[in-house]
Amino acid sequence: MSDFFKRLTLKEDPSIYEDKDSHLVRVLTVKDFLALGVGTIVSTSIFTLPGVVAAQHTGPSVVFSFIGAAIVAGLVAFAYAEMAAAMPFAGSAYSWINVMFGEFFGWVAGWALLAEYFIALAFVGSGLSANFRGLLEPIGIHFPNAIANTFGNNGGIVDLVAVVVIGGVAWLISHGAGGAAKVENVLVVLKVLAILTFIVVGLTAIHVENYFPFIPKYRVNPDGSAFGGWQGIYAGVSMIFLSYIGFDSIAANSAEAKDPGKTMPRGILGSLLIAVALFVAVALVLVGMFKYSSYANNAEPVGWALRHAGHPIIASVIQAIAVIGMFTALIGMMLAGSRLVYSFGRDGMLPGWLGKLNHKNLPNHALLVISVVAIVIGAFCPFAFLAQLISAGTLIAFMFVSLGIYPLRRREGKDIAMPDFKVPLYPVLPALGFIGSLVIFWGLDIEAKMYAGIWFAIGLVVYFGYGMHHSTLGKKADAEKKNKQ
Repeated sequence: MSDFFKRLTLKEDPSIYEDKDSHLVRVLTVKDFLALGVGTIVSTSIFTLPGVVAAQHTGPSVVFSFIGAAIVAGLVAFAYAEMAAAMPFAGSAYSWINVMFGEFFGWVAGWALLAEYFIALAFVGSGLSANFRGLLEPIGIHFPNAIANTFGNNGGIVDLVAVVVIGGVAWLISHGAGGAAKVENVLVVLKVLAILTFIVVGLTAIHVENYFPFIPKYRVNPDGSAFGGWQGIYAGVSMIFLSYIGFDSIAANSAEAKDPGKTMPRGILGSLLIAVALFVAVALVLVGMFKYSSYANNAEPVGWALRHAGHPIIASVIQAIAVIGMFTALIGMMLAGSRLVYSFGRDGMLPGWLGKLNHKNLPNHALLVISVVAIVIGAFCPFAFLAQLISAGTLIAFMFVSLGIYPLRRREGKDIAMPDFKVPLYPVLPALGFIGSLVIFWGLDIEAKMYAGIWFAIGLVVYFGYGMHHSTLGKKADAEKKNKQ
């Protein structure tokens, strides 16, 4: 049994990752990482989530839910920033935990993030498709159900727009992270301008009475969830936290960063700070324009609020920019997801060809796989229930990263270079990051935990059936053991 545990906790030498990732081209700057982070975090959800959460759980106090989720995300982001500065490896949490706690725990963290990227890519592609078709309908362009919906859904066979969009983003990224980052930068600026336009216009339609009572009295919703009081705010935190998890997409690309010791912390913490400010501002304006109950079952609260406040043209322009802006989330998540799959192949945890680079030193084999899987999920499969996997899996990875700061500190300046950034108020903040992630995980519904359990069961089968026997770390340990005999 002790030999088995030792095998599970074999730790990769960080210098090995440095060597394996050295061929990736370091082209990304702070500006690029800010765009990647803001583009991924401030996605479609900023135009929908403030109204949805206010109507379902919090009322005007949705602002407290956004701030509470941001505090926990910030605690984890500090840990991510130190990890990325000390170990700028492809694969983010997977590679770090492999070095800190061992191969098995690294696999668990990486497998958790893989669910996030596969499913989130499919969701954003599907959401972009739905919004794009919605923009075309007023001018008389309608897609037949067969190519507008997923297989088996309202006569659908394939969501053609989702296929084209995901494939197009994959093609862009296949030419290099630098080119994709330039497109990302432009689209993020456009999206932020649209958000600021809503805030400025919305401020002219504020009715102060809509803010009272700011924290409505607690009651139980028909579905058993909480509304009002601090219970409702807590329920809102669990929903909103998903909006902030995009900073992992920055860390996953740290092997392609210029001067990662400085660019990674600035990119991670800076993008989260910008995102929090935008989310809170949109939430305050939205609940001030109309009573929060007006946004119940409303798929586009920002557009609805602008139209009903007498600004239909601005509403249409912002909706169009929101559709374009969804590309930013796709670029960020596809970049990060492909680098994670590359890391699995690099280490032998999945077939080795996934860890191969092409003649331009790009991991396009991994990019192809994540693109195909996302297309299959997003274009052919009704997958609403799979959204639960994103939250549960990512929170587990966040808990690992927060705890990983403790063994990292003991190794900094020894086999790991002393990073330019360190988590402040150590050892308190990493513990609070772990506890905060655990509290939010605890607040997820039972279905989220059940689907996460199924996903991790599949991950265990893959690890013990393939990864454990093919990993380069395991083969190296076996060879060393034979040499000693």
